[in-house]
Amino acid sequence: MESLVNDPCIGICDKEWHYYVVNIEFPVATLYMDGTTYEPYLVTNDWPIHPSHIAMQLTVGACWQGGEVTKPRFTQYFHGSLASLTIRPGKIKSQKVISCLQACKEGLDINSLESLGQGIKYHFNPSQSVLVIEGDDIENINQALQKVSYINSRQFPTSGIRRLKVSSKVQCFGEDTCISIPDIDAYVMVLQAKEPKITITGMDHFARPATQFEHERGVILLPDVRIVSTVSKMEHPSDLKETVTRAHKPVLLEKVDHTLDFCDILVIGSELDPKQECLELDKKDLQGKHIEATNSTAGYSIYGVDTMKNYEKVLRQIRYRNWHTSSLSDRKFRIKCSELNGRYTSNEFNLEPFYFISVLPSMATITIIICISVLVFIIAMGVYRIHSACHHTSKEHETNKENEMDWDDSALTITINPMEKYEQPCGEEESDEEEIEDEDDTTSAESDETEEEEEEEEEATGNKGDKQNTTRQDQLEWDDSTLPY
Repeated sequence: MESLVNDPCIGICDKEWHYYVVNIEFPVATLYMDGTTYEPYLVTNDWPIHPSHIAMQLTVGACWQGGEVTKPRFTQYFHGSLASLTIRPGKIKSQKVISCLQACKEGLDINSLESLGQGIKYHFNPSQSVLVIEGDDIENINQALQKVSYINSRQFPTSGIRRLKVSSKVQCFGEDTCISIPDIDAYVMVLQAKEPKITITGMDHFARPATQFEHERGVILLPDVRIVSTVSKMEHPSDLKETVTRAHKPVLLEKVDHTLDFCDILVIGSELDPKQECLELDKKDLQGKHIEATNSTAGYSIYGVDTMKNYEKVLRQIRYRNWHTSSLSDRKFRIKCSELNGRYTSNEFNLEPFYFISVLPSMATITIIICISVLVFIIAMGVYRIHSACHHTSKEHETNKENEMDWDDSALTITINPMEKYEQPCGEEESDEEEIEDEDDTTSAESDETEEEEEEEEEATGNKGDKQNTTRQDQLEWDDSTLPY
């Protein structure tokens, strides 16, 4: 059990704050005051709480009296101020840890204790603000004083003057007069530390479908947030000449081991409407961290001294839900973090999440699209079939035209007048008939070859066939001037 108490009547009555730790290893209880053990004197008999109608309990600030009074009750109440109280069941702290926790971040120290001279004794007070050195030899005391140093282990110490006073006393034995040594006043100047710059970065605006905001898990606001603390330091040149000729160059050093004490996610504008929206964080995301969280309509606050990495992990799990996005305007949030109880603050990181309505295609829309697609397909097929039919008709027309030009002489009867002698003309007619038959054979062969050729040669072949048919008609024209009727 740990407590910070200001009691004018317990321990030493100096009206100062003291830090008490009670380690209980049943049945032994050890009291530590300001990091050192303290043996309290017995004020009264510590009668057991039972038998009583009160259930077993732990009481701080009173004493139970059950045997010395007629009516058992709590008496001897604590009179003072209690700043904090921590109870850690199941584990205790060692004296070394308790002393370290209560040690002041700044104080006096001695360098190289092993090199102190013989016969030198020293001791510190619990806060290491007072150092007492005892010895018989002046030289050894002087050497010990030269090894006294001022330490300040704060990460960002407060600047200012630290005043010191050196008081010396001399013990005299068997002498009438004793030497008095005047006090020496001195001071240590602590310079202003370079202030850290805490920067919050990440995606400052994004858009998500309204359905994601309305989902039971909501939308994560800071999925890639990053917190960085940097300190500007001066680069000191090693050479003295470089100090004169070259100015110091500032260097930004990233400090990833800093701690934060709180981060707030504030709502910009009107507060959240609990009926329509909220910020959420699972408690399991805080396990294993020295961070706690509170939620309100004004925003979300996480607090506790912890590393920046742990704060980043928690911030990345905060979600925003809005289950009536159509009735609300776009929300804006502001994130701000602090270090050393607000001594150093980060930039104000503004976040603007947007939502949009994602329109899903209905069944009617899908049906219309399918019908239009089918109609276009039917039209395309109709055009293709018409084109194919026209092409086929054109080829048949050309073939029929060529067939009409062929002479059908199967039913032809030739009558020759035996009374007339046409030797020469007959010879010429036979020659003409043979030429006609040869031409018919040639034309038929050419027609067969033409059907096997490609479409580009059909037109030229058709023109050639028309010309040959015209010539053939002229040759096959019947001379009936010599025929009797």
